[in-house]
Amino acid sequence: MTATSPDRGNGPIVLGVDTEPGPLATAWAADEADRRGLQLRLVHALPSVAREFRPFDEGQYHKALRERADQALTRAAAEARARHPDLTITTAVTEDVPAPALCRESAQATLVVLGTRRLNRIEEVLSLSSVAVPVSAQAHCPVAVVPGPEHITQAPPYVVVGVDGSPASEAAVRFALDLAARRGADVRAVLVRRRGLLGPFDPHTAEAHLRELLIGATARPQALHAGVRLTHEVLHGHPVEDLARAAEHALAVVVGRRGGGGFTGMRLGSVPHGLLHRADCPVVTVPGPSEKGTDHRASPGRLL
Repeated sequence: MTATSPDRGNGPIVLGVDTEPGPLATAWAADEADRRGLQLRLVHALPSVAREFRPFDEGQYHKALRERADQALTRAAAEARARHPDLTITTAVTEDVPAPALCRESAQATLVVLGTRRLNRIEEVLSLSSVAVPVSAQAHCPVAVVPGPEHITQAPPYVVVGVDGSPASEAAVRFALDLAARRGADVRAVLVRRRGLLGPFDPHTAEAHLRELLIGATARPQALHAGVRLTHEVLHGHPVEDLARAAEHALAVVVGRRGGGGFTGMRLGSVPHGLLHRADCPVVTVPGPSEKGTDHRASPGRLL
């Protein structure tokens, strides 16, 4: 195991557990907690609003939901412990809509890990089960959404990070380098410039200038992880599509949240949302250093 992240201290890895927990997300969260030497906290949100739709048998209905929640947590804990018998695992059931509950948990977490149901855009707005997008957009800490397994057969393994020169993307580079260091992987720093935004400059001159800016934007985080091989790529196209293609065989793709455009003219705020629908590998969204929210302390859970 390696040292814990300097950015988030010793907070747990929080896994959002559905009534049908995804084994891929559970395995990813358990592995990450083991690598970092951290507690794994399994959280299931039980929306109290459900009671309003069953006024005549509220007690029985709520009891059934609670039993399903406990079963899901027990199942996820067993899967995590089967991978890492010495892992410290706690569980908690909180009565709230899932997204706000997990955002509160994120205030004390090192990382929040979620599976995904791949909801469409309308379902994301209307469904109480919409978790991946709102939590990625509002959490206090980085959020990893795991739609599929890490591509561990790629040699050498690598992590992709989107860079635009903003403070949010610098935080993403730091996280990507740390993630790669714990896995013995490389990092591919990718800058995507939308076509047609280069202006009247010579394309070769512009390309060289962008590459110079990309190298400069990653220099400070790279100094903290000198042992990680970092490469730089400048692409011209659509940020979501190009980052998703670059990450087709990656361990993960990491992006900053709500970037201010940086030197690319690209606002990263729309990119994480797009990658959650497009990428096949885990997508990690990292908040920028100035993003703050209300500090909601998480309640203690059951120790298993």
